[in-house]
Amino acid sequence: MKALVTRPPEDAAPLVRALADRGIETILAPLLAIRALPDAARQLTDALIGAQALLFTSANGARLFASSSPRRELPVFAVGDATAAAARIAGFRAVTSAGGDVSDLAHLVRAKLAPQGGAVVHAAGSVVAGELGAALEAAGFTYRRAVIYDAVTAEKLPPEAAAAMRDGALEFALFFSPRTAATFVRLVHAADLAGASSAITALGLSEAVATALAPLSWRAVRVAAQPTQGALIAALDALLAERRQNRA
Repeated sequence: MKALVTRPPEDAAPLVRALADRGIETILAPLLAIRALPDAARQLTDALIGAQALLFTSANGARLFASSSPRRELPVFAVGDATAAAARIAGFRAVTSAGGDVSDLAHLVRAKLAPQGGAVVHAAGSVVAGELGAALEAAGFTYRRAVIYDAVTAEKLPPEAAAAMRDGALEFALFFSPRTAATFVRLVHAADLAGASSAITALGLSEAVATALAPLSWRAVRVAAQPTQGALIAALDALLAERRQNRA
């Protein structure tokens, strides 16, 4: 069995291991390239004045913060466990994971912090999902978004991914963001491979991801019960169990 993983290599390693444990070979097809912005250090210096906490909604935010600023003393609130792990690797000691999506992160911040304690700084890319800022500002927080990187979409499918689709070699494709899913749909159409998706089961991190995948006809689309990698793997395990049962 083969699965297409659309995450960048630095994010994909734990998932590749989990798939290998299930006898599934991975084809990596990173569809977003992360590029630090030249003024990231200045953006952070300005945003961190009087800040009480840092917010990360992606592992990229944590990594790019670490390469642009020496500050590590502020508490970190991360959207999920993978992002929290990246923050700890980057040297932050006080890291709390919301274990979900930006709504969960906003709820966590409101529960743990007081607006009068200072600004909360969201180190993020030029494109963000969800309404984190609006949710926190409605609760009285001073929200600052420091744009420190761009996530640039790929211009074509990686050759190995295109060949696997053309040959009907893929059984699964895993998607973690609506933007990545929409990019995949666009590139598949550009490569004249839309028909190949009918043999593939797509697994998405959220309903928003599934919506972005809808322009293609899939064998099936499964959505994780929660927006976490663990829940996505659980959805894959349930699918594999169904297939084993059907063959019995």
